[in-house]
Amino acid sequence: MSTEKHTFFCANPDSGVLSPEESNHAVRVLRLDQGMLIGLLDGKGNYHVAEIKIAHKKSLAFEIIETDSAKPKKPQLHIAIAPTKSMDRFSFFVEKAIEIGVQRITPLLCSNSERKTINEEKLIKQAIGALKQSGQYYLTQIDPLQSLNSFFDNIESDQQRFIAHCENDHTKKALFQNCNVDKNILILIGPEGDFTPEEITLAKENGFLPVSLGESRLRTETAGIVACHTVSLLSS
Repeated sequence: MSTEKHTFFCANPDSGVLSPEESNHAVRVLRLDQGMLIGLLDGKGNYHVAEIKIAHKKSLAFEIIETDSAKPKKPQLHIAIAPTKSMDRFSFFVEKAIEIGVQRITPLLCSNSERKTINEEKLIKQAIGALKQSGQYYLTQIDPLQSLNSFFDNIESDQQRFIAHCENDHTKKALFQNCNVDKNILILIGPEGDFTPEEITLAKENGFLPVSLGESRLRTETAGIVACHTVSLLSS
């Protein structure tokens, strides 16, 4: 029976070594040593139990002794969202959305966006941390920041498309009433100043159905979390 207590991220388990950052955490912080068992997530659907062979702070060597694999979750959820002015609030969204189970996050640059740049590398590290925390098998894809027009030019065809905006729109229905969990789902979340009427029209022209996330006017990061949670509940 496996008795591993600590889990690490290793994109290439066949290499037999952890990254310098993960090795340092394992050896210097957690004081792990030769012969101990650890868990490894590769972000590609596999969880490995491994035995430490060399406990080096820069290159911990291990041997895999057991592997468990999982198929990708259905539906695949893609959230395209405008980063908030406060990066801490956007980081909070990324962390919680991954814990709930989002598969892809695309930061959007919109007309009313207050934040024009992001630290993509930092967000990817945060995604890895959330992966280890939640125990999920697949690493969430974090895309580079991109304009709304550019995003529309590269949308995958086989998915439901929704836009959550705050404009009065008699066609809007609740997200949970529109979702078909047998198909992949893409949801647009606007900036703190919301999408412009022109952006909403453009989204509709690209096949996005307006939806409501509730009666309250939500902050951007809250709207993203509510959207993730709604889909998660429907698909559970």
